[in-house]
This record gives sequence, C-alpha cells and structure tokens, in this order.
Amino acid sequence: MKRFAFKMHLKPGCEVEYAKRHAAIWPEMVKMIKENQGVSNYSIFWDKETNLLFAYQECNKNMNTQDASRVDPITQKWWNMMADLMDTNKDNSPVSVPLEELFHLE
Repeated sequence: MKRFAFKMHLKPGCEVEYAKRHAAIWPEMVKMIKENQGVSNYSIFWDKETNLLFAYQECNKNMNTQDASRVDPITQKWWNMMADLMDTNKDNSPVSVPLEELFHLE
C-alpha cells in the first residue's frame, strides 16, 4: 500500500460549499476512486488560517486521484464542478502539490 499526500488551495469563503459538494459525492465517483484508481482511506483536511487543503490517501496501484495523465470522464466532470472553488490548472484539475513523507508510524 502506497501512501500519498498533497495540498491544494481553497478559494476564500468556499469552505461550506466545498464540504457540501463532498458530502454529496456521486456514487460513480466513489466507485471509480476505489476500483479504478485503487484508492482507499482518503481524507481531506482544511487549514482555516491558510485555506490550504491537505489530502491523504492510500493507493494499491501506481496512481492516485491527482494523476492527470489518465483522467476518466467522471473525474473530469468532478473537476469541472469543483473548479469555481479551488485554484485549478487549464484542464480544471486542482493545482495540487505532492508532499514528501518524512515520518510514518504503524
């Protein structure tokens, strides 16, 4: 199992809508994340002071939800829907910065 963490930037004042949209995540998106991308144990945390989102996921394949090289239509639709809330790239994928793991305790 590979651990993957990254950060993204949430636009000011968008935290309620961001949480609302994730609370209503589409079943086909959940299925795609779990089955096609092999991601489990996925959490996103919000730092109120900086509006940074910190995400953590465990992956059993050599990909993760931020892998823009293999984007399926469901993910692209999700990115398009979320683009007004976050800093994004030209394809509406969230600008995300991978974080290096420096410590892990099991």
